[in-house]
Amino acid sequence: MRDAAANNENPAMTVRSLGIQDYEPLWRAMQRFTDERNAGTPDEIWFTEHPPVFTLGLNASRDHLLAPGDIDVVQIDRGGQVTYHGPGQLMIYPLIDIRRAGIGVRPLVTALEKSVMRLAADYGVEAKCRADAPGVYVDGRKLASVGLRIRRGASYHGMALNVDADLTPFSRINPCGFAGLEVINLTDLGVHESRASLEKKILRYLLAELGLEVTVYFAAD
Repeated sequence: MRDAAANNENPAMTVRSLGIQDYEPLWRAMQRFTDERNAGTPDEIWFTEHPPVFTLGLNASRDHLLAPGDIDVVQIDRGGQVTYHGPGQLMIYPLIDIRRAGIGVRPLVTALEKSVMRLAADYGVEAKCRADAPGVYVDGRKLASVGLRIRRGASYHGMALNVDADLTPFSRINPCGFAGLEVINLTDLGVHESRASLEKKILRYLLAELGLEVTVYFAAD
């Protein structure tokens, strides 16, 4: 991305690579950011991973939570059903004022999906999205999940991309409400990239799909 000082005409965006973060405190931080932002607050994108956790969407059925065992379950305020997050899964959280940017909810979901599809295509992998179930799939197996919340005209939550995660916890749930849905990692597809490289590619593709011309600041935290 261009250096922030190189172009003062484009709006600013801050990108944070946060490492491993406990789920609930980061979720609360997203809520605070959204509630406290104003018309001039720059958008942000957060990249992170979480310790093992199951999350249930706002109106999710607990019937899809089969055997959580010792993994924490957190009821949250995104759409969708139940999913799993854990180490080896890249979380992409776009905190974007979609009203200011002139972006609808569906275009944001599509942009997230297409950014992963473009990433997979870089390695000769054909990935697809489905009209009946948000996310990205390879031969019917789910590679990435999408779930958003829009509040005060701005987005939070986002997308989970399976990179090299332990996928066995998905067998304890009906992933995204679909019994027997198989999941897959990028590494299963022969993709072995550093986390930093994946973040940069996803960022580039996501901004391109959203049509956002922004000057990106990479935060130290």
